Amino acid sequence: MLQEIQAMGSHAMDIYDYLLAGIDPRLKEYPLMQNPIPMSSILLCYLFFVMYLGPRIMANRKPFQLKEAMIVYNFTLVALSVFIVYEFLMSGWATTYTWRCDAVDTSDSPQALRFWSQQKKHGQVTFLHIFHHSFMPWTWWWGVAYAPGGMGSFHAMVNSSVHVIMYFYYGLAAAGPRFQKFLWWKKYMTAIQLTQFVLVSLHATQYYFMDSCDYQFPMVLHLIWMYGTFFFVLFSNFWIQAYVKGKRLPKQDVKQCKNGTAVHTNGKHHENGINHGTSNGASNSSAPHENGSIHVSKMKKA
Repeated sequence: MLQEIQAMGSHAMDIYDYLLAGIDPRLKEYPLMQNPIPMSSILLCYLFFVMYLGPRIMANRKPFQLKEAMIVYNFTLVALSVFIVYEFLMSGWATTYTWRCDAVDTSDSPQALRFWSQQKKHGQVTFLHIFHHSFMPWTWWWGVAYAPGGMGSFHAMVNSSVHVIMYFYYGLAAAGPRFQKFLWWKKYMTAIQLTQFVLVSLHATQYYFMDSCDYQFPMVLHLIWMYGTFFFVLFSNFWIQAYVKGKRLPKQDVKQCKNGTAVHTNGKHHENGINHGTSNGASNSSAPHENGSIHVSKMKKA
């Protein structure tokens, strides 16, 4: 039995060494890229914090007021995303790539090396959120290690373009009530995200219909196709729950409605379960109410 365990351990180490041997040699000087252990450890710590430690620490504490920090954070990511998209374009997508079968350039040419440049709301910690922010970095470590460029990088360029729009939206949302009137396009933000997954899956699909393609890492394209399709399903479910069934009204808003407090979302004034359009966005006012059960019923119907 002991010999069998040792043999399995030796076999596992052989596989591990084989995988590390295939890593792009240009990565040796980059932090966290020598092997997958540091990255995997960081992601495990992230999961432990968002699923257990964070909620436990904040259980009896008031939420932090991070308005200014969130504004800086989101608009910094807008600028960073613009820079990343520009680098993707200059690295091939706007210069030498055909947008079809584009192999990874493993040389040390200047263009090939450009690819190396890169609050207490537990309701937001959903399966979609956790899966995306843990699975995506983990798979991208392998993508960067083995396939830095070529047609497998299309989805990253598209995703970075979406991030420009997405973090601009988040930046406005973090800026406070006076900007709520500019956030009427939240629904279309989700539509843009759905469109990106369609484009990513279609771009990967063309590989299966090519007579020949010298892209070196077909497995990456298989994963990208599955990733795009899977996230299209998840975001479609979000669309249905939020915009068709209307089931994603924040709990605090439901509580305010029960108490007769005016609720303001996306530039509209919801008072006592009735939707009133406003010209100046959201405010912090409240309104008296009568017969709270009727108002709750109206809100549910809305």
